[in-house]
Amino acid sequence: MVEQPGKQPLDGGWWPQSRDLTTELGDLVDNFPAEHGRVVRVIFSPPDWDDQPRRVPTKRGYVKVGFDAADDTHVMVLMTSEREELCVLVVPPDLSRAKGEEALVAATTPGYASSPTALLAAIRERPEIDEGERWNDEGEAWWGSDTAPSYRNAT
Repeated sequence: MVEQPGKQPLDGGWWPQSRDLTTELGDLVDNFPAEHGRVVRVIFSPPDWDDQPRRVPTKRGYVKVGFDAADDTHVMVLMTSEREELCVLVVPPDLSRAKGEEALVAATTPGYASSPTALLAAIRERPEIDEGERWNDEGEAWWGSDTAPSYRNAT
């Protein structure tokens, strides 16, 4: 989440594990950061989900849920008990790890894209990165820790 909610187009990102809104939203509400208050109402984008509940069970009871049938924004608006409205990008669960993580970072990066839809389109268009080609900064050389060449005997 960003430091000052409401100051950017998106206040954060959420990467659910499935398209089951009832299950995923219940988990989000139950594990929502306490400093923002309790989530009391949610507005969602229907194309992101397989179900469209009117309320979702949580540990504390039910949360009211709503949507506009024409909404295709890929966001969720969370209204809290602290009277905050947080606009959160819904990262599609089918994205690769690298692209999902990039989407989460992009959701709080000012100027990344003109809209959440454009942000997700830009990330989907990027080529997949082979995890083996990523830079390893864990104290090992690129050739591996046990096969380091010796330069002492080089001529």
